[in-house]
Amino acid sequence: MPAWVVKSRVEFLGREWNFVDIGTIVFLSTLHVLVLLAPFHFNWRAFWLAVALYCLTGLGVTLSYHRQLSHRSFKLPKWLEYFFAYCGVLSVQGSPIEWASTHRNHHQFTDTWDDPHSPIKGLWFSHIGWLFDYRSRFGSYEGRLKNVDDLKRQKFYRFLHVTYPLHSIAFGVLLYALGGMPFLAWGLGVRAALFAHATFALNSICHRWGKKVWDTGDMSRNNWVFGLLTHGEGWHNNHHAFQYSARHGFEWWEVDVTWYVIRFLEIVGLATDVKLPSETQKKRKALSNKLNEEKLETQVNDTKLETEAKNE
Repeated sequence: MPAWVVKSRVEFLGREWNFVDIGTIVFLSTLHVLVLLAPFHFNWRAFWLAVALYCLTGLGVTLSYHRQLSHRSFKLPKWLEYFFAYCGVLSVQGSPIEWASTHRNHHQFTDTWDDPHSPIKGLWFSHIGWLFDYRSRFGSYEGRLKNVDDLKRQKFYRFLHVTYPLHSIAFGVLLYALGGMPFLAWGLGVRAALFAHATFALNSICHRWGKKVWDTGDMSRNNWVFGLLTHGEGWHNNHHAFQYSARHGFEWWEVDVTWYVIRFLEIVGLATDVKLPSETQKKRKALSNKLNEEKLETQVNDTKLETEAKNE
């Protein structure tokens, strides 16, 4: 860990809490209580429901919230765009507007004090503590959501933003009505908590541990474990190198389920304007090329010094 990473700051006592902070911690605590209850309410129907919802609502975050809405990596017909965005709402990670705003701030201020979930504020803060501190994301209520005018112009996203908690509550009621506590504990609790922590790990673990292959000027790393758990988002250094790219797993062995879905949608004519980095852009950004250039520059400088010493 770099020497300039500071110790974890005080997260609970000694700071002011607002209604959003309190609501967030109550909601996430309820989610984790359902996780604790899940082993006592296990059945295979509930388990496979959780797996299916993990995939579908997870794509709502990775494909919709992240690659389409935050980075505009591709376009979809509105009906399909809104479908995936609604799946993201059911992931219980916030409204599309708030999620995209936070993520755009992250890329604007990556790994600095102004990064909403900066790793320099400690592992706990970058993983989950930032969710309980609204000011860490937007500074103030007045300063929030200023970088998502493209989404705020659309009635659908404004509606999801102001009604966001109601959708998760209604979905929980539906799950309970269909399958009782097993469906609620597994289909909502386990599924949402597991994917949430996998996503949060992109901010914490994937900015500390993993492989760095691109010259990004930040702490982002590729981590194959979270590449699998988050449908391809764990190739995080790839993403920070080419933020606009619809594809994160550039090598054949870098599993990127989100990209496979986008590519399928492109083949059938539903996804258009799919953005990918060119080979020239990759070569320019490759960390190995930079290291070779620095080594060559050092050799040239050494040769010049030796020549000057001989001339003297």
